[in-house]
Amino acid sequence: MTATGRAARALPVLFALLTAVHLGALLADATAAAHLTKPALMPVLAGWALVRGGPWPLPAALLCGCGGDVLLQTGGEAAFLAGMGCFAAGHLCYLALFARAGRRRTAPWAAAGYGAAWLGTVALLWPGLEPPLRLPVAGYSLLLTAMGLGALGAGRWTGLGGALFLLSDTLIAAGLAGWPRPPVPQFWIMAGYAAAQWLLTAGVLRDETPRPGPEPAPAGSAGGAV
Repeated sequence: MTATGRAARALPVLFALLTAVHLGALLADATAAAHLTKPALMPVLAGWALVRGGPWPLPAALLCGCGGDVLLQTGGEAAFLAGMGCFAAGHLCYLALFARAGRRRTAPWAAAGYGAAWLGTVALLWPGLEPPLRLPVAGYSLLLTAMGLGALGAGRWTGLGGALFLLSDTLIAAGLAGWPRPPVPQFWIMAGYAAAQWLLTAGVLRDETPRPGPEPAPAGSAGGAV
């Protein structure tokens, strides 16, 4: 097996191990371990996308996620807004991928449901958000919803990944608005986020990575020259 083949097998395992360590650190309130492992998650997935020959917007989206991860754990309103901008750039990369795939048309009921979910969530969150965050959160969530809808039209794995991304970020927004959240909310946020990014990556690679075709028939065989 080539080095590329070994990396293609090893990197998903490494991602799973890092995710498990990170989630365990969150449950154990081991802040240092959580802060060390979080920025490593998306680069590992990006490396997997590269060695698998995935389209360039895929590792770009994942590295944008890494930038957002680092900024969000820095703390402060400016870092939060910058991190949200990184994730928004990642969603644009995903949208470019899904537009290029364009194999299935999204059902009208799905588009209506995602749109109603966005409008209802923003309306409910709006009063609890700090005024400087209201428009950025509303704009970001609209882009995230568009990504989720595009992921739904691109395939089953990507559709589930987009939905989990929406749920994960909704938990973050609920905290900003002062809504009640489950115990250890960061654990659930990161569990959903890691699963979402893996599903999006695996779904894109599954659909976009070229598969080897059948070997050409030798000259003189059936169907060839007589």
